[in-house]
Amino acid sequence: MASQQGLFDQSGAYKPLAERLRPKTLEAYIGQRHILDEGRPLAVALAKGEPVSMLLWGPPGCGKTTLALLCADYMHAQFIRLSAVFSGVKDVREAVTKAQQHASLGQRTVLFIDEIHRFNKAQQDAFLPYVEDGTLTLIGATTENPSFHLNNALLSRLRVFHLSRLSEEELVQTLRQGLEALALKDIDDHFLTQIAYHADGDARKAINWLEAWAFLLTQGGEAEQTLNQVLADQPKAFDKQGDWFYELLSAFHKSLRGSSADGAMYWFARMVDGGADPLTIARRMLCVASEDIGNADPQALNVALNAYMTYERLGSPEGHLALAQAVTYLAMAPKSNASYAAMNRAFAIVKDHPAYDVPNHLRNAPTKLHKSEGYGKHYRYAHDEPQAYAAGQVYLPPELAEMTFYEPNRRGFEIKLADKLAQLRQLDAQAKRND
Repeated sequence: MASQQGLFDQSGAYKPLAERLRPKTLEAYIGQRHILDEGRPLAVALAKGEPVSMLLWGPPGCGKTTLALLCADYMHAQFIRLSAVFSGVKDVREAVTKAQQHASLGQRTVLFIDEIHRFNKAQQDAFLPYVEDGTLTLIGATTENPSFHLNNALLSRLRVFHLSRLSEEELVQTLRQGLEALALKDIDDHFLTQIAYHADGDARKAINWLEAWAFLLTQGGEAEQTLNQVLADQPKAFDKQGDWFYELLSAFHKSLRGSSADGAMYWFARMVDGGADPLTIARRMLCVASEDIGNADPQALNVALNAYMTYERLGSPEGHLALAQAVTYLAMAPKSNASYAAMNRAFAIVKDHPAYDVPNHLRNAPTKLHKSEGYGKHYRYAHDEPQAYAAGQVYLPPELAEMTFYEPNRRGFEIKLADKLAQLRQLDAQAKRND
């Protein structure tokens, strides 16, 4: 049975287990040893009580808020906490006013801003002068890549510490502390390992599940059955609008490019299980079909497009099968990025060169005036030529006449295209010799 001792604070308000388990010292803090072990810059600064404005970047439940609280304690500073989700410039100004009052009394202030990436540029700029002059020490927490979400002026004033998701061993260690706080005894580590596995490195999630499970146990529930109830249908960690989603999508794309059907199918399942819009995945497969497969298998684009349209008509879960079929097809298709490379070369040439005139022989001549100016003169109609090819005719501006963009790879159907292109170039060379 779980003890009620410690469940409530002095005011009688309920205290969640996650709050009760917050460590009070760095020695009791679990995880992030890569920044907190002896001799590491953050550990050295905190040991000396030095103020350090910083950004704590890491996934949910890895200990960012707890570490910020500990930093304030080690800096002997007052702690002001804001959430960028609910706060604006007015709240920041009020926090600055409090910090100035603390400073007048010889006290330091740590301003902790959770989800700092949600602040816009004006909001981020609001506290820059006060970080600069030492009125306050800023600690921001974010789950998103700061290079994309924080302006450079703010980022240059912060030390960035990248926190990692907790390992299963670290989560089990945390859960053991939870058992002690709940006065639960004789609980096999097997159950804690299950919780840690499903928590995906998120300590808050693991602790909340432990607390829910403990409640069911106090109601007389059987351990295995109640734990299965708590963990039922829990999706893996996922953020369909954040960096994690794009990391999964990147892994999916690279698996398709690398012809790993197993890898691509795994990342596909991870994204769907996490709540991603399957049409977003289907759109990425359309990109793969053109960028990475191209003319090595022209049918790949049709497969990807048909899978997209099939899912639009069927929805989930039936439409998943069409997407899965496309995943395996694209993964196993021959690969060529020749069209993609040709496009990039063409865009680069267009960007770096003047806008050359269209050669007269390629211009349309709808009037006598156009014809009198030479428009269309010497143009050769390909269908009237042997093999429907006007050998030696140039279709580029004269300044770029020797430029080549498309170089087919010798894979899949593109082998035939490479052979055809070699034949046409041979005909061009022969036509030049005959001129």
